Amino acid sequence: MTLVQMQPRPEDVNPVPRTVAEAMDAAGPQVCDDMSVEVALAVMAAARTGRLVVCDQDGQCTGLVTQTELAAVRDSSDYTDRVRLRDILGDHGSFTSPVTTMAEAEHAMRTRQLGALPVVDEQGSALGILALSR
Repeated sequence: MTLVQMQPRPEDVNPVPRTVAEAMDAAGPQVCDDMSVEVALAVMAAARTGRLVVCDQDGQCTGLVTQTELAAVRDSSDYTDRVRLRDILGDHGSFTSPVTTMAEAEHAMRTRQLGALPVVDEQGSALGILALSR
C-alpha cells in the first residue's frame, strides 16, 4: 500500500466568494441621519474608521458616508453647523442584499463608482459593508 499525500487546490484554500454575505465586512459604527457632520467626524476618529453607516430614526439604513466626503462638506464655503448627515447623503442610498452575487454587486458598484456599499437585510437593517479592493 502506498501513501498518497493530497495537496489542497488553491481554490479550495481561499475560495472565491460567490455571494455578498461571503465577502462583506462588519458594518462598523452606525449613526443616525440627524447627526451633525462635526459629530460624525468625531465618531469616525474615535472609532478609527473611515466610514459610517447612516440610519434613520427607525434603524433603517439610509446610506454610507466617508471621512473624505464629510471633510469636504465641512471645508466648503456653504458649511454651517446645522448640516446633518441626511442633508448630504445624496445618491448614497444605494445598498445590496447579502444574497446578491459578487458579480452583480461588483458590476453595480463599478457602474455607480462606489467604493463601498452597505449590505442590508429584508427589513433594511445594516448587516455589513461590501468594499471593492482597488
